[in-house]
Amino acid sequence: MNESSVTLITGGGSGIGAATARRLLDLGRRVAVTGRGEERLRAFAEELGNPEKLLTLTGDASDHVAVQAAVDATVERFGRLDAVVANAGVATHDTLADGDPDGWREMVLTNVLGPALLIRAALPALKATRGRIVLVGSVAGFVNTPGNFYGATKWAVTGLAENTRRMVTGDGVGVTLIAPGRVETPFWDGLGGLPDGRLLTADQIADSVVWALGQPEGVDVNTVVVRPVGQPV
Repeated sequence: MNESSVTLITGGGSGIGAATARRLLDLGRRVAVTGRGEERLRAFAEELGNPEKLLTLTGDASDHVAVQAAVDATVERFGRLDAVVANAGVATHDTLADGDPDGWREMVLTNVLGPALLIRAALPALKATRGRIVLVGSVAGFVNTPGNFYGATKWAVTGLAENTRRMVTGDGVGVTLIAPGRVETPFWDGLGGLPDGRLLTADQIADSVVWALGQPEGVDVNTVVVRPVGQPV
C-alpha cells in the first residue's frame, strides 16, 4: 500500500475500526469509515481534526443499499478502492437457552450478512486494484462455548473468509481473517464491565489489520489469530 491507497472500514467510529482508521491515516492513507451513529462519526472526525483523507459515511452494515452506497461514495470521493475491512459487529451476551431472538436477528444480520454484503459491493473495485479484503472475526469463531450464539456467527465469518479466498484467488485479491481474543473495546459494555485477566487493546488489533493490508504484492496472509498472553481458549 502507498499514500494513494484507499481503505473502507465498516464500524469505524469506535473500537478496532476507529483504531485501524487512525493507524492508516497516520501512514498517509485515505480512509472511509461507516457506522450507524452519525454523532459518533462526527465526533471521531472532529477528534482527528477533520482530515481531508477521511470520509465518514452513516449507514447500516447489514443493509445492502447502504453498503453499496458507501462503496460508491468512497470510489467517487477518492477515485479507487484498495481494501475493505469488515469490522462492524454486535453481541447479545446471552445463550441459546435464555437469549432474546430479536437480538439474535440483529447479530446475525450484522456479523454474518454484513461482511458478505461488503464483499459483494466492493469486489468489482477491488479486482480493478488487485486489492485486499480483511474480515474481523474472533477466537470465538474457532473455539466452541456452551450456548454461545455470538460464537456461531463468528464461526460463519471464519467460513466466509475461506470461501471468499477461494472465490477470488484468481483475481489477484487477497483475503485475511483477523481473529482477536479478548480486546478492551465497547464490546463488553453489554456485560457491565471488562472480564478478568489481560486484554489486548484496539490499537494492537489495528496493528495486525494494518500489517495484513501492507503485505507485499503477491503475498496473501489468510488467518491471523491474536490473543493476549494468558488467555487459555
